[in-house]
Amino acid sequence: MTQRALDPSGDEPNRSPMPDGTGRQVKIDAGSERDPVHPAGLPAAARGLTAAEVAERIARGEVNDVPVRSSRSLTEIVRANVFTRFNLIIGVLWVIMLFVAPIQDSLFGFVIIANTGIGIVQEWRAKKTLDSLAVIGEAKPTVRRDGVAAEISTSEIVLGDLVELGPGDKAVVDGTVAEADSLEIDESLLTGEADPVLKRPGDPVMSGSFVVAGGGAFTATKVGREAYAAQLAEEASRFTLVQSELRSGISTILKYVTWMMIPTAIGLVISQLVVKDNNVKDSIARTVGGIVPMIPEGLVLLTSVAFAIGVVRLGRKQCLVQELPAIEGLARVDVVCLDKTGTLTEGGMDVTEVRALNGTDEPYLHRVLGALGSSDPHPNASLQAIIDAYPVPDGQRWDVTQALPFSSARKYSGAAFDEGDGHESAWLLGAPDVLLPEADPALTEIEQLNEQGLRVLLLARVRGELDGPETAAGAVPGALIVLEQRLRPDAGETLAYFADQRVATKVISGDNAVSVGAVAAKLGLPGAEHTLDARKLPTDPDAMATAMEENSVFGRVTPQQKREMVAALQSRGHTVAMTGDGVNDVLALKDADIGVSMGSGSEATRAVAQIVLLNNSFATLPSVVAEGRRVIGNITRVATLFLTKTVYSVLLAVLVVCFQVEYPFLPRHLTLLSTLTIGVPAFFLALAPNKERAHPHFVRRVMRYAIPSGTIAAAATFAMYLIARSHYSGTGALDAETSAATLTLFLVSMWVLAIIARPYTWWRICLVAAMGLAFLIVLVVPWLQDFFALKLVGTTMPWTAVGIAVVASVALEYTWRLVGRRFPV
Repeated sequence: MTQRALDPSGDEPNRSPMPDGTGRQVKIDAGSERDPVHPAGLPAAARGLTAAEVAERIARGEVNDVPVRSSRSLTEIVRANVFTRFNLIIGVLWVIMLFVAPIQDSLFGFVIIANTGIGIVQEWRAKKTLDSLAVIGEAKPTVRRDGVAAEISTSEIVLGDLVELGPGDKAVVDGTVAEADSLEIDESLLTGEADPVLKRPGDPVMSGSFVVAGGGAFTATKVGREAYAAQLAEEASRFTLVQSELRSGISTILKYVTWMMIPTAIGLVISQLVVKDNNVKDSIARTVGGIVPMIPEGLVLLTSVAFAIGVVRLGRKQCLVQELPAIEGLARVDVVCLDKTGTLTEGGMDVTEVRALNGTDEPYLHRVLGALGSSDPHPNASLQAIIDAYPVPDGQRWDVTQALPFSSARKYSGAAFDEGDGHESAWLLGAPDVLLPEADPALTEIEQLNEQGLRVLLLARVRGELDGPETAAGAVPGALIVLEQRLRPDAGETLAYFADQRVATKVISGDNAVSVGAVAAKLGLPGAEHTLDARKLPTDPDAMATAMEENSVFGRVTPQQKREMVAALQSRGHTVAMTGDGVNDVLALKDADIGVSMGSGSEATRAVAQIVLLNNSFATLPSVVAEGRRVIGNITRVATLFLTKTVYSVLLAVLVVCFQVEYPFLPRHLTLLSTLTIGVPAFFLALAPNKERAHPHFVRRVMRYAIPSGTIAAAATFAMYLIARSHYSGTGALDAETSAATLTLFLVSMWVLAIIARPYTWWRICLVAAMGLAFLIVLVVPWLQDFFALKLVGTTMPWTAVGIAVVASVALEYTWRLVGRRFPV
């Protein structure tokens, strides 16, 4: 447990978790001039629960025991992989075959068992990766017990705990405000109301809401499943398989396959068992041999495996995928919206210069800046830089009489002080172009600094209440504080990657637009010269969308505007990703197609994001894009293989019914063909590198090739079968006809594989060649001939089969090129 004791001096550092998920240790300052009370002497309500009270509540079961899971349980994984519609169909057919045919004709059942086992193992690996990453990235609320504040796991909170809150913290249980220091809470994720709510002692706090400004503490009144948002939070944090174009497309395909299978299978059963006067067991075997290949049983498996392996690969790079489709979704993104701070720049800043205005005494300015730093217990990055530059010497602290926390909406913070010698003063610290009138001459000087990529804050003296409506209007400039931002060394390469991939990048920041544009230009962002102050953005959604498409850098953006910008881009058909780490990014992250949060970001941003970069490196995003493209591109490839088999199996069954002939294959034949032309190659192709740009319309892209390919394969195979039937006669004729048809179907299927394996690399050529060699071995090794009932008789029909396959392959080549030109996606 990491302890962080109370610091009445206000010198508490930023409370965002460190990348490893731990907090910082801060000692109790019992000797502060601002608050000399030792924690042991705090009122009981402010000290929190005692260890004995916590133990008593745990014994009564009053613990926040909601299971927050990042993935499905082992039971759910097994159930999802075993109890499927097609496994049920194949299982029934397998049992039948075990009773009526040799074990060779039951091989398809063992293949399904192996596939299911692979699926379970891979998803279990992904689950363990996700669970371990979730523990690292888990937000740890700060709870005060026995007068000491400590970070604990969410599940360790008990009824009556005193939970501290700071900017970006999310309320994980329901409660009542006990302490409030200008505490503003955003409840929009629960109520839909965008405006933050000012909370005072006694006001309710709902789980799922988060702090946007100020700080305080609340007493937990409802924990576990009684908390308002417990069920919502549990459901939202699960590892989901929904809202994915790949998975929904495959489900659509499987639905149509099921409807095709039913009448075709019934017709095949009647044809083989009733119409044809054959051996019953042989007829059953051939009927099952016609039904089984209609099922693309390995397609769902390979999709799950590809996603699961993607999760494991990204996990090794400290990337937590909180929702599985996010891997696919980011690969489809065509606009990435970036928040400058924490994304293009590192969180820390350095004060490079303080320029006095209006003759203000510089040593006095340093004391004011030090006092402002010590007045805020939850400093942001800018104020932390001031704290580091101007620490307050012991015994020289000014008493804070009023404080105004920083707000993204206001763009400034402030504090009023009793300076100790009968003098009082009040100061604001924030954006110069917000605090100064438009005609102020200081803005010209500020503009020059902004053009250098420097960040400038204005220190201004005010009179009256800090939170008054006209406070900023009467502010008297005192000094300009110049801050230098630390650029991320890898940000430039990442921006170049997105530009190369034709993904538009929009930098959206609350800082001055010119300053943000200068930073973006240093990193080589295309269009960095096109900057726009968000205060001049049109409110009309269509006009805003036009402005968003024409410009690349936006400054002085409010949290609500970020949300509107995302919606405007989406209205033009763009798939939008939003990255951020601050509380002001939460609403936009939630509305974006893909939300990406930094691991050191606020608890609220990590809760709503689909992807969390635990290493806080923006440079990890290209890896996520590449992984998504690998999954989408490869699954599209292998889906074409599987559905080509489904199409030719259905058509062959229909032709057999129409021509009233025996089905040409036994299950063992199609098990062999499926393994060599689909199963083994598809596994390697599904996991291969693939940088192809992601395209929409998955079903259309797959079916436009699978339908003509399957039709050509079925026509060539059935034509060969009919020719062989007219050629062979007598005992063993059916086996000879089957062997000739099998050879034809294998060669045509191999050509489909050869087309799909393009562009060729050495390992792809070896893969295709290995599959051909394996089939040749079956044809020439006597015991394998007997095992698979494959024996080519004579030379006429085998060479005829080769000739028909060559013609079919030429037709395949022509058809694929024609389809590519006539039906582009």
